[in-house]
Amino acid sequence: MVDDPRRRPVRAVRLRPVGDGELELQYRVVHGYRRAFRMAGEGPPLVLIHGIGDSSATWAELIPDLARTHTVIAPDLLGHGDSDKPRADYSVAAYANGVRDLLTTLGIESATLVGHSLGGGVAMQFAYQFPERTERLILVSAGGVGREVNPVLRLVSLPGADLMLSSLRVPGMRLQVGLAVRLMKLLDTDLGQDAPDLLKLVDALPDETSRNAFIRTLRAVVDWRGQVVTMLDRCYLTEGMPTMLLWGDRDSVVPVRHAFGAHEAMPGSRLEIFEGAGHFPFHTDPARFVELVEEFTATTAPADWSREHWRDLLCEGRPGDAHGRAVERDLREASERSAT
Repeated sequence: MVDDPRRRPVRAVRLRPVGDGELELQYRVVHGYRRAFRMAGEGPPLVLIHGIGDSSATWAELIPDLARTHTVIAPDLLGHGDSDKPRADYSVAAYANGVRDLLTTLGIESATLVGHSLGGGVAMQFAYQFPERTERLILVSAGGVGREVNPVLRLVSLPGADLMLSSLRVPGMRLQVGLAVRLMKLLDTDLGQDAPDLLKLVDALPDETSRNAFIRTLRAVVDWRGQVVTMLDRCYLTEGMPTMLLWGDRDSVVPVRHAFGAHEAMPGSRLEIFEGAGHFPFHTDPARFVELVEEFTATTAPADWSREHWRDLLCEGRPGDAHGRAVERDLREASERSAT
């Protein structure tokens, strides 16, 4: 963890219980497509953005605690969960637009964004496209830092992926995969930490429409060589925006060294490592996750965005010190990648 000069004394909060009805899915139609989301609580808005193949259900056990002090909005991204799954643009920029439009229909002008995996990339893109609407960033095992990503995802980005995903749902194959997962856990491998959660994502793709949306989303950010988008070239723009990075030190999907790279590239960011956790640290230790989110939002002031400050940052560009040169090296390695 790194001390942040912007941290402030914890404010007094009023805790309130969350009713079961608040956790049920709600719907809005935006641009003709149905968007599913969960919304609960009262207080400063907190938006929870899930990862690829996942849905708002991944946050379900955390929402009641977070909603005691926040208005929590957890969308099912387009192509995921109970939202519509059209043949559409599933890029991180399009997802950022979709989050903005949903929040607008709900009357929410600005919020703290919590993004996991792909959702972390969406949160960063949202902060880049709409800095005036971003109060804080909390990035959880986020994509968009380095090229490395689990080889399974690189494989699924190839032609024929739909057949491979559908074959995993065949009873005999499912049994074999289950045995392999148990073996990986017995051998205490990093992939063994994440495999149960990753298999749940496969189970959440019951039909061809769902699988096609998943593959289109994946191919927007991953190809056979790894991740194809980066946020490193724009990280300096987070100066003045409270940012916290949360990562499992046994993440088999996005390696923990990406956390240190992002922390170095994001001025004033805070880094918290979950020891023994994989790609889903909020599942491994939900109590610590909730505590960190509540403490971070209570002790930091929302970003004070201004057009003048944004222009100054853009004109100055990336820093030219040793930190800046390290970022430049990473960018040269990722020269074909872009977040826009």
